[in-house]
Amino acid sequence: MRVFFSLQLATVLLTLVCGIASGQTRKAATSVPSVKPKELSLVRVNVTGQPYDYQRPWQKKAPFSKRALGAVLSKGRVLVTADLIANQNYVELERAETGEKMAAQVMVVDYEANLALVEPTDKKFLDGLAPLQLALDTVVGDRLAALQLEPTGALAVTDGLVTTIQMTRYPADVGQFLTYRISMTMQYRDNSYTIPLVKNNKLAGLLLRYDPRSQLLDAIPAPIIAHFLKAAETESYRGFPSAGFSFFPTRDPQLRKFAGQSGKPGGVYVTSLEPNMPAVKAGLQVGDVVTSIGDNEIDQNGNYVDPLYGKIEFTNLISSRAFAGDTLSFQVQRAGKPMRLDVMLDHRAAKDYVVPPYNLDQAPSYFVLGGLIFQELSRQYLKEWGNNWLKDAPQKFVYLDRFQGELFPEGNRRVVILSQVLPANSTIGYDELAYLTVQKVNGKEVKSLRDVAEAAKQPLEGGFLKIETDEDPKQLALDMKQVSAEAAGMQENYGLPALQRLE
Repeated sequence: MRVFFSLQLATVLLTLVCGIASGQTRKAATSVPSVKPKELSLVRVNVTGQPYDYQRPWQKKAPFSKRALGAVLSKGRVLVTADLIANQNYVELERAETGEKMAAQVMVVDYEANLALVEPTDKKFLDGLAPLQLALDTVVGDRLAALQLEPTGALAVTDGLVTTIQMTRYPADVGQFLTYRISMTMQYRDNSYTIPLVKNNKLAGLLLRYDPRSQLLDAIPAPIIAHFLKAAETESYRGFPSAGFSFFPTRDPQLRKFAGQSGKPGGVYVTSLEPNMPAVKAGLQVGDVVTSIGDNEIDQNGNYVDPLYGKIEFTNLISSRAFAGDTLSFQVQRAGKPMRLDVMLDHRAAKDYVVPPYNLDQAPSYFVLGGLIFQELSRQYLKEWGNNWLKDAPQKFVYLDRFQGELFPEGNRRVVILSQVLPANSTIGYDELAYLTVQKVNGKEVKSLRDVAEAAKQPLEGGFLKIETDEDPKQLALDMKQVSAEAAGMQENYGLPALQRLE
């Protein structure tokens, strides 16, 4: 079962909308975790950068600056959230106790898990700071301490109780990841973009999001951090794995009957499959019931019994406990007949989606033709409408993003849109058009922005370019001789550095 909703982190103080999972194994609350400031290996991380403007894809937005508190790890690396360094131009580390500063570079970044590693240009900068170890044994009922710095450099410690451990979606809204939910009263400070959480002076997690109204904090837990660090040791970082299927619980006896399930009730019903992903390649089909993965039996709610957390959603077996390239054994019922499928997990990169879920650290592509601005649809473009983009962005585009797997099962393409029109002599009558989905140019189906650029080189008889769209007016025509004659003036009038960026 997939849930789609916006999880942007413009600041860390965002409202949580996830429900609280139940059925977790609890233990008596432990004592407040001891924190010894002199033994904590933390550094300030200062970032400046500029995000790209998807409404005006030829330019960037205003510069920004962010401050955070990074956790010093082994091999001279510092762990921060990926949101901190997204679209960065310059990263700097600062010793909290002395104010000494050093330029740093981003080594590995994973926007799906919201984690990144940076290191100083001179690793001696971190001398004297013992690497933090990971606390991998956190359970419901434990107490964690959130660490922040006052402007004076003094350590501010806020204690909180772990109330739930569950699977949730992270800001990139790709897959589900293990998450700690913590009840905590925390104040905002200017270095609060990345906040380490410790348990007995070991790193238990990083702040993911915080809701000051409910005083609930979600954290990226140490097991996800450990997975990220292990994968980062490989020659080519592959990211977190996925099987590539959507599912629904089998609590409904009528659904189990429809699926032909026999024997003990349990498992999840496969509702859709992502193209070219491991589940499809292994032979999984819509209508199958996945009853277990490895030796872990899946119940009717989609949970398995974890030795540390108790009942938790089975997706944890895929995203947290396995790596890209691992093979997991799926026990499946198909029309009541049991079968085994060996699924070799892989990571699905953002570029492999029809509508990419994120496009960070790279300039958006565009193509200007006689004032018509063509772009490829992405969630980054939709997020230009703000945190409420699911409601405020053009609903046709939201629909294409939401159901891209079902609408484009073949994959291997992009959705090209006519985003807006710059008034020009060649587009008189078109200047109010915007947010159109391009289907064909000169009668040929368009699957990428490059298709539009190639078609523009070969106008129809009479020198016209015919553009067909899903929405009204359904068809537009451009006189390519006039477009070509006015191109230089168009570029100068609107201050465009170039009329196209196709890569």
